Amino acid sequence: MNREYHRWYSPSLGRDMELLVFGHAGARMLVFPTSMGKFYEWEDRGMIGALAHQLENGHLQIFCVDSVDAESWYAWHKHPADRAWRHVQYEQYLLHEVIPLISQKNSTPYMIVAGASFGAYHAMNFGLRHPDITNRIIAMSGMFNIERWMGGYRDDNVYYNAPCLFLPNEQDEGRLRLLRNLDIIIAVGHEDPNIANNRWFSEVLWSKGIWHALRVWDGWAHDWPYWQKMIQLYIHGSQH
Repeated sequence: MNREYHRWYSPSLGRDMELLVFGHAGARMLVFPTSMGKFYEWEDRGMIGALAHQLENGHLQIFCVDSVDAESWYAWHKHPADRAWRHVQYEQYLLHEVIPLISQKNSTPYMIVAGASFGAYHAMNFGLRHPDITNRIIAMSGMFNIERWMGGYRDDNVYYNAPCLFLPNEQDEGRLRLLRNLDIIIAVGHEDPNIANNRWFSEVLWSKGIWHALRVWDGWAHDWPYWQKMIQLYIHGSQH
């Protein structure tokens, strides 16, 4: 299996950033780690191994990025405005540095964004903000309301990076048309504390005419062995 390590100085973030690439062709998948997780997390936790068949057959190419959660949403010592701004800089890194690398390496137009736990928030947020470059969102055991961590503070950077805030108010027909073309899969355990948020968010999607799949798994299902099974199941059929 093709495996590549990349590191460069990010102008967007003002520091070095690292990522891993797996596979050589096929649908492109941008993967976000869990809370404050590292770019090698999916490899270490068996997720890459779970998709080895698709990767080796040229059906899928995975790009595993690093997080800056410890400098953004999880930087409790910072003012909420500064935390949200750091996330904005992270998105600039993704848009202006990572996506061009992905496009340079793989001309397949089909793009999947995926993540588990807090990585599911990142995947959902990125996909809904950029439906023009996203085709599928796989959000496993996610929570889509980051506002509750802001201590009541809200500005545009918080609002437009909180799917539970911006999606209910989305009125732009052009954006809604793009959002309705997305293939969205939300998977969560029946006993996961995030289940209520997932069900509510599913209702918001339906209210906007955005078709999607909400898959409720038995038990807690908020751990790597479950996520390995989920990703194997929900990546099926994405070989475009």
